[in-house]
Amino acid sequence: MRLNQVTVTMPDLDAGWNFYCILGLRPVVDARPRYARFVCPDGDSTLSLHQGVSGGGGGGGGTMVYFECENLDETVGSLSEAGLRFVSGPEDKSWLWREAELFDPGGNRIILYSAGSNRLDPPWRVDRGRPA
Repeated sequence: MRLNQVTVTMPDLDAGWNFYCILGLRPVVDARPRYARFVCPDGDSTLSLHQGVSGGGGGGGGTMVYFECENLDETVGSLSEAGLRFVSGPEDKSWLWREAELFDPGGNRIILYSAGSNRLDPPWRVDRGRPA
């Protein structure tokens, strides 16, 4: 099984469009004001935006989307210079990932992270005896 897409909800797809373009995703479907779809710059996973009211409200609940970055600190610096506002990070976490957090215009939590081999093979992996 392979992840195809994550769909997040937000009231203003134009604001979402601008945010995810700055983040580096490439548009593949523009059916605004109701729907938009992007492909990630690395790999073939996609992210869709659907018009509606998000349950997150910028308070840390609701949808969380994780984007893995090879050079997290550099990426966060570039995105900050482009006008995106991070609420935390980059910082090392106890689960051996380095993360930075921001919210999209719909209040969905966006985590940019770097995990290396700990992404799929952390020291506490359930089936530790088998390769990832």
